[in-house]
Amino acid sequence: MVKGLPEERTIQLAKYMIQEGATVRQTAAQFGISKSTVHKDITTRLQKLNKELYGQVQGVLQTNKEERHIRGGKATQAKYRSLAEHEQAKRTALKNSHP
Repeated sequence: MVKGLPEERTIQLAKYMIQEGATVRQTAAQFGISKSTVHKDITTRLQKLNKELYGQVQGVLQTNKEERHIRGGKATQAKYRSLAEHEQAKRTALKNSHP
């Protein structure tokens, strides 16, 4: 969890997001704070504290936004692949249990 002044936390969050290309959700999990806090820090506070970092973070946010549908599609694909594999395993187990 990030302790200290909100201004210090904001700079830490921004640097992490830039270095890792992290999403708001990933950043919140890494620092043990809420997504709302991360979002407020990197949009409101950061703009007032450091315009250069703010611009870089906005670039990361835009990239993440553009890629969001791809990540969502991959997650859905993996979910249904896993379900299909599970169903296949159940069918195989049933088939092998009856002589």
